[in-house]
Amino acid sequence: MDAIRRLLQPSLRGRLLLAQLLMLVLLWCAMVVYFVYQSQHDQSELALDPRFAMILTAADQLADRPDAQAAVLTQIDRFQRITEGLESEPNLRLNLLVRRRDGQLLYASPGLPQDIATRTAGDIEKVSAGGRLWRARTLASPDTGISVTLAKPGEAINVLIPLGSHGFLVLPLLISLPFLALPAWLSLRLALRPWRRLAAEIATRGPQDLQPLAFRSRHRELRPLVDSLDALLARVRAGARREREFIADAAHELRTPLAAMRVNVEALRASPTLAADPAQRLLLDGTLRSGERASHVVAQLLALMRADAPPSPTGPQRLSLRSLAQDRLAAFAGLAARREAELALDAPQDVTVLGEAQGLTSLLDNLIDNALKYGPQGGSVTLRLLAHPDGGALLEVQDQGPGIAPALRARVFDRFFRADTTAQSGSGLGLSIVRAVADRHGATVQLTAGPGEQGLCVRVRFPD
Repeated sequence: MDAIRRLLQPSLRGRLLLAQLLMLVLLWCAMVVYFVYQSQHDQSELALDPRFAMILTAADQLADRPDAQAAVLTQIDRFQRITEGLESEPNLRLNLLVRRRDGQLLYASPGLPQDIATRTAGDIEKVSAGGRLWRARTLASPDTGISVTLAKPGEAINVLIPLGSHGFLVLPLLISLPFLALPAWLSLRLALRPWRRLAAEIATRGPQDLQPLAFRSRHRELRPLVDSLDALLARVRAGARREREFIADAAHELRTPLAAMRVNVEALRASPTLAADPAQRLLLDGTLRSGERASHVVAQLLALMRADAPPSPTGPQRLSLRSLAQDRLAAFAGLAARREAELALDAPQDVTVLGEAQGLTSLLDNLIDNALKYGPQGGSVTLRLLAHPDGGALLEVQDQGPGIAPALRARVFDRFFRADTTAQSGSGLGLSIVRAVADRHGATVQLTAGPGEQGLCVRVRFPD
């Protein structure tokens, strides 16, 4: 069924193949029309005097031997039919009619009406006989008076009907089409090879690869398409760069006033006058938390812009995931202690990936931070490193938090989308950063429930 469905789908190759076959049919029809036209206007066979002279000589020489005369005329007519390839079709071939001076019939081609008669000797005339129109010419012997009439069909329908009924019109076309379809398909496949090369390059491009196409076509038809794609990529690249620069500049500009606000609020909290006022202290604590959250969003935006930035000119390096994981778990030891949580690393063997240290660090930080933030007080976070059986490395971060509903697991990678219903604050950018870093490294991210359908397990598979 899939093969049939693919065949029925619109295809440029199928369209071109159909156009070629349709053109073949049209050419064949034109040839048939030309053949019919020629058969109606070609007078060379009727105007050929040596043909008449041959038949008249044979008839004259055997005038006193009727049996031999009939036999010779029969052989001459049969020879004409065989050479034309139309032995059994009088409505297509040249027909022979021989009469004596008194009009007595000596010979008539099989199937030919015997009442064909012209008015003037030597002229090609159209006469009606047997319910059809014929073109005929008659010449007579001056010695014996024997007349020879050669006749051919005079109407197009007299030609088309026998052609159709005997398969001369359709059979050659039906027989030739299958043999012509394969060469036409092969020629189209070779002709469309540059299109396939262009499509293959576009298919290998990632969302961050907006550089001009490496494919350069010498073909006049493909060059405008490649130029248009390069222009589109340039516009998208410029738009993405402006967006990153705007967000990065805005985030950098926000860091300074947020830091100043934090310093001022902490100074006010330490003031003896406000320290004695619980209501004022509560307001300052709320302002401080809001500032910390805004600072966290700014930091996440900068991390997201770095994750979306073009690849480093130095290129990726072979990095140890276990070393990176140990370093990042040590960096989160203080946060884990405040939440009385346990951080565990399960890495029986070291696995390496080809990537950028800064991006992988950001990926680990966001996964560990989310696991600690949404896990319960006194819970545990397990970071597991494995070598995938099919090649590559597998990174898993498992927590004991509320998890994410299956219906929302695809949406949590959207920027600023938050699926949790807990009181924990967040920017909704953590998993977006994880996905962006994973895409840069050709990795895939999968969210599943933890053991016993508790918590969340984030699985990142890196290619070999």
